[in-house]
Amino acid sequence: MKTIENPNKDTWSDILKRPTQTIGDIEATVNQIFNEVRQEGDKAIKDYTLRFDGVSLKSNVVTPEEIQQAIQNVPEKLQNAIKKAKKNIEVFHTAQKTSKIDVETTNGVQCWQEKRPIEKVGLYIPGGTAPLFSTVLMLAVPAQIAGCKEIVLCSPPNKEGQLASEILFAAQLCGVTKIIKVGGIQAVAGLTFGTDTIPQVYKIFGPGNQYVTVAKQLATKFGVAIDMPAGPSELLVVADEEAKASYIASDLLSQAEHGADSQVILVSTSKELISSVSEEVEKQIKELPRQDIAEKAIANSKLIYIENNELALELINQYGPEHFIICTKNEDFYVNGIANAGSVFIGNYTPESAGDYASGTNHTLPTNGFSKAYSGVNLDSFLKSMTFQKISKEGLLNIGETIELMAEAEGLQAHKNAVSIRLKDLI
Repeated sequence: MKTIENPNKDTWSDILKRPTQTIGDIEATVNQIFNEVRQEGDKAIKDYTLRFDGVSLKSNVVTPEEIQQAIQNVPEKLQNAIKKAKKNIEVFHTAQKTSKIDVETTNGVQCWQEKRPIEKVGLYIPGGTAPLFSTVLMLAVPAQIAGCKEIVLCSPPNKEGQLASEILFAAQLCGVTKIIKVGGIQAVAGLTFGTDTIPQVYKIFGPGNQYVTVAKQLATKFGVAIDMPAGPSELLVVADEEAKASYIASDLLSQAEHGADSQVILVSTSKELISSVSEEVEKQIKELPRQDIAEKAIANSKLIYIENNELALELINQYGPEHFIICTKNEDFYVNGIANAGSVFIGNYTPESAGDYASGTNHTLPTNGFSKAYSGVNLDSFLKSMTFQKISKEGLLNIGETIELMAEAEGLQAHKNAVSIRLKDLI
């Protein structure tokens, strides 16, 4: 990891750059696959599954028999762990339900707001180097709580044409209605346009690599909503002399092992801690099964010394991390001051991996600085707010003239007439 001391503000943008390709580098590939899936449907899906995943499937739809076999394959201890995590996620997301808002804005004018589920949602579950069955919980649990009618899950198959048993177990546990063995750009395209085997959905959820992220953004051009642009994982830790170096190093490596394009950053007011963390990273990384991946991510990562908390907080808010860990004596300063972060983890005993799996918060979060404007996935992500109004005769008499005057001033005579014709019958 590169160590940087007291960087000038003019250099912050360069220092904080993510190790990602620009959209222009991969947009042509995404457009090509979208066009082929739109025109050829399942044939294009099958061709790209063979090309990218190395397997030719007779059918890309998971059968009930495959699900039952998967359940038997998952050890009982892991099943219980998944169920416990699911319960915590349910508790946290169920608490996010809000009641109907009903007000009378003027005598006789009743307005209310209710939330209704998005009927058809698509969940993208990364497979690749690590099948993320935890993401099934993070997406399917709130979708089920919201009441979504169709919950379609897509995930890339392995070389044997199968999905991880843990993914299938979690999917059936959380009420997923259809499971498709397809990944990458072609999965997002299939959910966008629909094919003979893949239902078209109204909104697509889930993290993925840079290609999946661009594919999701392209889906919006065809009228399909997305949760957020969520690409390679990232973590920023702020720590001082109160922090334990071994803990910080383990947190940095927990994100670095996600992928070679992940990024982790330590910001600290202690040069001694930075030195200790650097040593711990070198020590711990050698013990990781995914050492090669972690080393590539660490090469893109940084240890930044900042002389005071105020400057450190300013730099962190400019970065807008996906995950933000606070391990400082004055943690309230950062808790109260952070404006841009996907999810915040506070104290020496709150590892980021708790949020990834079982504490209850959602781990599908905005990356690449999008936390400045986007929220992470939550219950509302699967709901739409609909407004209603009912106006009585008295109500129309109370606001009718207001509407007439405003409509006339905007030059919209038919708008005015829609009120005037009714007022004539009431006066």
